[in-house]
Amino acid sequence: MIHIGFVVNPCAGMGGAVGLKGTDGCVKEAIERGAVRESPAKAIRFLSGITRKDLHFFTAGGEMGEEELLSAGFSYTCLYYPESFHSDRDFITTADDTIRACREFIRKGCDLIIFCGGDGTARDVYSCTGADTLILGIPTGVKIYSGVFATTPETAARLLSSWDGISSTDGEVIDVDEEEYRKGNLDTRIFGFAKIPSSIINCQSSKQVSFGDDKRTTEEIALFITEIMRDDTLYLLGAGTTTGAIAARLGISHTILGVDAIFQGEIVGNDLNEEQILSLLDNYDKVKIILSPIGAQGFILGRGNQQISQKVLKKTGTDALIVVATESKLKNTNTLYIDTGSPKMNKVFGSTIQVICGYRMAIRAKLNQ
Repeated sequence: MIHIGFVVNPCAGMGGAVGLKGTDGCVKEAIERGAVRESPAKAIRFLSGITRKDLHFFTAGGEMGEEELLSAGFSYTCLYYPESFHSDRDFITTADDTIRACREFIRKGCDLIIFCGGDGTARDVYSCTGADTLILGIPTGVKIYSGVFATTPETAARLLSSWDGISSTDGEVIDVDEEEYRKGNLDTRIFGFAKIPSSIINCQSSKQVSFGDDKRTTEEIALFITEIMRDDTLYLLGAGTTTGAIAARLGISHTILGVDAIFQGEIVGNDLNEEQILSLLDNYDKVKIILSPIGAQGFILGRGNQQISQKVLKKTGTDALIVVATESKLKNTNTLYIDTGSPKMNKVFGSTIQVICGYRMAIRAKLNQ
């Protein structure tokens, strides 16, 4: 029998769609902006994909794991109940709740701790485990740059199902300064190296930060994109330095870690959240979405741009997507990923996607949902 510590950060990811770029310390503001909890549903997607039967889970009360395990029909023991579980207030958990739960899992001798959250949750879990207890992340947060995460909840289920219960490898836990992130600055450092399960199914790579080595190619991409932009089309410009070069070519400002809207070469929306994007879409018949994948990880959708949600894609159509990346970035990224939050919508994109990689140059890249 393999004993799994299972903890869900039910508030993880709530800040993404509403434009907060994270939820640390901002849960109440996210709720006030209309954010919905997506972490518990993704936890159930993970549990539903597990095929092995030799598992017993240790978990925490309520939406921190107990409700999801009960829904999926797994054997579990609840070792910790957060304070908010016993109150009439919203079920809002804290980093301290995650840490206390993980300490109980370790005390019981768990073989592996699986957590649902983002980089902040990874940091909290690792602060308990160090390199002594294996961990695995299910991506449900806004910031997911660490190398301890499976690419999707379904991939995490396949990894656990194929794991021999022993083999492990190292994964970076990346610490992101969330206050700087909200200002548009990506300030990261390595918090530590955790042990993660080793299987035929791999975890994601840590984010590769671009330092401008591809400046000429990036400018060629920007030149081509600006030449094909039409005056009757609204353009949603995603995060990154490559998309930033497009804005620079147009002579306009760009939110380096957000989503801006451009019409006829002018900014009509800056650092937009999901609601603001949906409101804009009511006023434009034609829309294109220009995105660049995260370096090394390869995520086009689902990492840091949750504002471009299922609701947005249903309005624009999945064919509205324009992907841009330099050839050197693609060489360091074996596969591109799309995670809209809906496996059904993910499949609409198919097994490959066109990527503009230079002036009038494009390739078909392998796409994995």
